[in-house]
Amino acid sequence: MMVEAIMALALIAVTAGLILLLTLQRNILRSGLRQLPAFDRLRQAIGLAVENGTRIHITLGKAGIASSTSAAGLAGLTTLERIARVSSISDRPPLASSGEGTLTLLSQDTLRAAYRQMNQLELYDPHRGRLTGPTSFSYIAGALPIADGENVSAHLAIGNFGPEIALLMEAGEQQEAFTLAATDSLSAQAALFTSSQETLIGEELFAIPAYLNSGAVYTASLQVQDILRWGVIVVIVAGSILKLLGVV
Repeated sequence: MMVEAIMALALIAVTAGLILLLTLQRNILRSGLRQLPAFDRLRQAIGLAVENGTRIHITLGKAGIASSTSAAGLAGLTTLERIARVSSISDRPPLASSGEGTLTLLSQDTLRAAYRQMNQLELYDPHRGRLTGPTSFSYIAGALPIADGENVSAHLAIGNFGPEIALLMEAGEQQEAFTLAATDSLSAQAALFTSSQETLIGEELFAIPAYLNSGAVYTASLQVQDILRWGVIVVIVAGSILKLLGVV
């Protein structure tokens, strides 16, 4: 147990060190991101919404901040903050919906913080961070009117969802809006493949803030994910070779 604890602490220290180092190396970070068509379309959709005076809807899921699936919701909140700043000159600021109380409060606080940083606190409206329902289906049912009556041109579903999230994406499609989804739920991913224009898989969920230029630390964390992934691959391959040679 002591050895495992030491190894875990060492991994945390190495990860933190790499993130700090890469955060300081901004030139390396900007050239290290892979080209992904989904993020190109997302940036285009944000730009068109600002230009045309339409609204962006970000739905954050139903995972409470204290749950084991809260990381997906936090990625959604970071995305909300960035979009709020980028679209601060738009006639229709972004709208956030969620299916859990603490996530709703955090979305309201995120919007307030974004406008405060832009010195445009008068744009803040707590009604733009909405709790649309406390259960899975009531959450989606409460979010459906947003697709029909809020002049939304882009729906972003970023968080923990059930398969019912496909209903909201279908509603967006019927209004000819851009739809992008990213979730940590396998059942929701399966449903979203047939209902969303762009569906992000795996760790691409946590790459959204980096691709939206939310800050150097997000890009650094994405780079560290790749480094650690290659490290695991090297260890597995080396262990297999040593096993075949009878060394271990």
